[in-house]
Amino acid sequence: MRMERGEQAVLDTFYTTVHTVGRKNEGRRLRYMRQDGKFPVVFQKAPGEWSPYLMDIFTTLVEIRWRVMFLIFFLSYILSWLFFGLCFWLIAFVHGDVGDVDNAPCVENVRGFTGAFLFSMETQATIGYGFRGMTENCVVAVIVVTCQDLFSCLLDTVIIGIAVTKMASARKRAQTVGFSSCAVVNLRDGSLCLSWRLGDFRGNHILEGVARAMLVRPVKQPQGSFVMSYQELHIQDKDIVLATPATVIHKLEPGSPLYGLGPGDLPGDDFELVVSFTYTGDSTGMLHQSRTSYTPADIRWGQRFQEMVKVTRGHYRVDYALFNATTWVQAPQLSAEEFHRRGRPAEDSQSRPRVFAAGHTRTVNPRITEEVVQQTFL
Repeated sequence: MRMERGEQAVLDTFYTTVHTVGRKNEGRRLRYMRQDGKFPVVFQKAPGEWSPYLMDIFTTLVEIRWRVMFLIFFLSYILSWLFFGLCFWLIAFVHGDVGDVDNAPCVENVRGFTGAFLFSMETQATIGYGFRGMTENCVVAVIVVTCQDLFSCLLDTVIIGIAVTKMASARKRAQTVGFSSCAVVNLRDGSLCLSWRLGDFRGNHILEGVARAMLVRPVKQPQGSFVMSYQELHIQDKDIVLATPATVIHKLEPGSPLYGLGPGDLPGDDFELVVSFTYTGDSTGMLHQSRTSYTPADIRWGQRFQEMVKVTRGHYRVDYALFNATTWVQAPQLSAEEFHRRGRPAEDSQSRPRVFAAGHTRTVNPRITEEVVQQTFL
C-alpha cells in the first residue's frame, strides 16, 4: 500500500496485530499476505507474557523449528539422566557406599557419580547390561527408580508424539497444492471474468475441496490509521475436484467489488486478492489449507491460461511446465460495468481484430474468447 511522504500509517487488522509503516517503506507497497501464504505480521507483547505458550505447550513445541526440536530432544534426555544419576549418587553417598567397599550397597557397583550416571542411563533407556542393579537395602533408591521409569514413559510419549505430529504437519501438505503466479481477466460467455489456476503437484489427488476468495483493501480513517476492509468474492463452482488442474472463476458482475475496475485502474488501485483452497488430505484425513494473494500488478488483463491437459491413450497427461503460462486473447480494454453499459460491442463485431504480443501480429477469432476449463468425468 502506498503512503504519502513522511506519513506514518497504522494498519489495524482487528484480531491479529498492528502494522506500522514508516519512511523506510516509502513508495513501496506492503502486501497483506505474501505469495507463500504467510502474513508479514509481528506480534508486540509485553515482556514476560509467556502464559499463552505455556498453557498450550504441546502446540508450541509442534510449531517450533526442527533444530530447536532436536535441541530439546537431546537436552530432555541428557538432563534427566544427569538428574537421576545425581539422585542415585546422593543416595549412595548418604548410605556410605562411596567410601566403604564392604558396605552392602543400595545399587550394585555404584561407588561414584560415573557409576550412578551410567545406572541412570541404563535404567531410563531399558538397556539392562546386568552389571549394575538395584538391591533391597534402600527403600529410597527403589522409589527413585520407580519415579524414573514413570518419567521415562511420559517423556517418550511426548517426544515421539511431537515428532510424529511435526512430520505429518498440514503445512507440508499445503506446499504441494499451488496457485498460479498470476490471475487473468478475459471473456467467458460474453462476460468479463477474473480467474486463477489451482493444481495439486502430488500423485494422490484431492477429491474434495472448497475455494474461497476475499478482496482486502486498506481504508484510511479520519484519525490517520488504516483499517483493513474485507469483501467476499463469489466464485462459480467453488467445490473443486482437483484430479487435474482447475481454473477458479469469479464473474465481474453487479455486486462484485471489481465490477467498476478497468485495466487502466489496476496500476493505481490499492487492494489485494487473497485466495485459499481448503481440503482434506486422503492419506492422513487432516484438514489442510493452501493460500496465496494477488496484487493489481499480478492481474493480467486480456490473457488466458494455456492448455496443460491432454487426453492420451489410457490416461490424462498434465504438463505442469505450462501451469503459469498465459496467452493473449481478445478482451475489451474497459471495466465490466462500462462493457455491460455499452451492450457488449465485441459480440457484434464481424471483423477479426489483431492482437500484438511479443512483436508478432496474430488474428484472433472473436468467438473464441473464453478459456476452456478442463473437466474430468470419472
